[in-house]
Amino acid sequence: MKDRRDTVTIMESLEQLLHTDLEYLCASAREAFGRMEGRRLLLTGGAGFLGYYLVHGVRHWNRHHAKAPIALTVWDNFIRGTPEWLTALGAEPNLTIRTVDLIQPLPTDMGQYQFIIHAAGIASPTYYRRYPIETMDANINGLRALLEYARRRQDSRDPVEGFLFFSSSEIYGDPPADKIPTSEDYRGNVSCTGPRACYDESKRYGETLCVNFAHQYGVPVRCARPFNNYGPGLKISDRRLLPDFARDVFSGRDIVMLSDGSPTRTFCYSADSIMGYYKVLVQGGKGEAYNIGIDRPEISVAEVAEKVVALARDLIGYKGKVVRGAAQERDYLVDNPARRCPNIDKARRQLDYHPTVLVDEGLRRAMVWYSYHRTAEDA
Repeated sequence: MKDRRDTVTIMESLEQLLHTDLEYLCASAREAFGRMEGRRLLLTGGAGFLGYYLVHGVRHWNRHHAKAPIALTVWDNFIRGTPEWLTALGAEPNLTIRTVDLIQPLPTDMGQYQFIIHAAGIASPTYYRRYPIETMDANINGLRALLEYARRRQDSRDPVEGFLFFSSSEIYGDPPADKIPTSEDYRGNVSCTGPRACYDESKRYGETLCVNFAHQYGVPVRCARPFNNYGPGLKISDRRLLPDFARDVFSGRDIVMLSDGSPTRTFCYSADSIMGYYKVLVQGGKGEAYNIGIDRPEISVAEVAEKVVALARDLIGYKGKVVRGAAQERDYLVDNPARRCPNIDKARRQLDYHPTVLVDEGLRRAMVWYSYHRTAEDA
């Protein structure tokens, strides 16, 4: 491993990385942030992966760009603990953090919000298989309660102006080759009874709720379908692909790949994806769904593993290699799609969404972040 001087360099790189990412995010979503100024934004599930840059993006905008600050309230049930980064922001101006479980009725004193992002729900396959009912409840019952809140406000002098539901690219299931890249009009090939169904089908039904609340009640709700997001904020204990590889690296052992490595994906860096989500929230069409991801390059899991090995050698002098193993979970690979690649033409055309961070640079930034957040406790 490298010495203390290299650790300091990594820390300096981390601070520079976060500043660069947040400046890029704010510049790319300038219109969205500008339209939220002086408004109140509610973020559910804000302690999760996507919450990391959703929260830091607003904080950065308020500190460096805002004429009138955005007042952000974060709700989470903290089922997986309270992340250190969020605790550290507890005294931040214009930020309120509150323990709220979306499985339960909404707080009677929740206040009034002009923008709502519903990101509460478990996205890691390992954890949503462990908590399937809770996953469905957050994606359906919690969403329904928030939509009802927005509906009641629509005829007031202070209505909800934007509502974002986090759906998933998993609603497409395992598309045939002629449906890849996959556009929003593909209807999906999804099991309603398999081990991923609690997540996939609750997201599908959640979108149905959103569309009908938009059409029947005029609620300004939009849906985002994330495609393989990664980067700062994704806990090393999350049990998804990159965190597993990073955990192996920083434990000094070989990277264990729990498949033959042939499934292919496009990987969208978090600064690019969060920029897209804010655009969907503020600029998206009422009742519309948008793929948010990057459409190049589509690479295999095995290629990702080798890229991580090469980066780790440069970053920390890693000596390991890629080996194949078997998952302890029986259903780990059941219904796992062979390919995942979005068509993002709709988001490009309607939202001016243009992700730019390709996988080599994104993985480098992610590994710098993991070099600091290298334990489950710290992440």
